[in-house]
Amino acid sequence: MLNLLLTTTNGAVHAEYYLTLFNLVYSVGALAAGVVGAIAWYNSKRPVGWEDRARPSFIPAIKTMSEDA
Repeated sequence: MLNLLLTTTNGAVHAEYYLTLFNLVYSVGALAAGVVGAIAWYNSKRPVGWEDRARPSFIPAIKTMSEDA
């Protein structure tokens, strides 16, 4: 009971908790940005020198309206 009281009133514990949450959100966001960027890169028009490269098997193919017509 005393340990619970000390952790709820101690500002340093709250600061460490929020710092951990911030780092978790920051890391997940960076990972998501990398995954979305990789999918967009492999599904976009290739820049010069990359035209003949094949899409990796783990990247999903995204159909655009111009490909449907």
